[in-house]
Amino acid sequence: MEDVISPEGRDLGRAVCIITGASKGYGRTLALQMSRLLKPRSVLMLVARTADQLNQLKEDVITLYGHNKLDVRCVQADLEKKEGVEKTVQAVKETSVSEMDHLLLINNAASLGDVSRFALTFTDPSEVNRYLSLNVSSALSLTSGVLQAFPRGLGLRRTVVNISSLCALKPFPSWVLYCTGKAARDMMFRVLAEEEPDVRVLSYAPGPLDTDMQLQARRFSGDAQLRRSFSSMFSEGQLLSCNESGAKLIKLLLDDEYPSGAHLDFYEL
Repeated sequence: MEDVISPEGRDLGRAVCIITGASKGYGRTLALQMSRLLKPRSVLMLVARTADQLNQLKEDVITLYGHNKLDVRCVQADLEKKEGVEKTVQAVKETSVSEMDHLLLINNAASLGDVSRFALTFTDPSEVNRYLSLNVSSALSLTSGVLQAFPRGLGLRRTVVNISSLCALKPFPSWVLYCTGKAARDMMFRVLAEEEPDVRVLSYAPGPLDTDMQLQARRFSGDAQLRRSFSSMFSEGQLLSCNESGAKLIKLLLDDEYPSGAHLDFYEL
């Protein structure tokens, strides 16, 4: 794994750090990178649907950074369902905030949706609602539950990160679900930033990452031009590594100079 560049003395504090979609891909990379910058006795809470992958990640974090540095907790939960959100919020509530100085929630869990079809084929509201449940509703409900669990006045610095996308700003043919979900999430977190000025809110677009989701996009995108474009990026080595993109996000968090609620893209930094 590439080193996360951090000048001496810079860290994310003694934090409660919650990462959703942590079991693989970008979420897994962020968990490993964040671990290096959390002060001893921080809590790293890893949330995903797959227990085996979560437990392996926990072992990897402990192997890399020692048994005594972090309290690593795994929460197996399907955030598409109400019960999954409630289980995660309950796990957060069971975390002691004594001696903690930072709450950091990274909303990374997301799905691409069916990109093989175009907007006019989505005639079943229940299908759309299932997609939005994971990609929009759960992110709002989880964020609200976590912030209520650690309210203003506890002396905690509170930071909420939304893993966003260029698709929040630009329409991609055959990606109606994904674009809609990302646009809704961006606005949701912009509203949060307005309503809760003490919470640092960031929507970060990590760029085109070399992940399973990108493979899915290359294979199944219904728009032929989009499919060719992604295939070309892959074959020409233009996809970003999760490590490279994660390092830029961490620098943003360490610098802490972004306007709260901003949408910032990897290529703008």
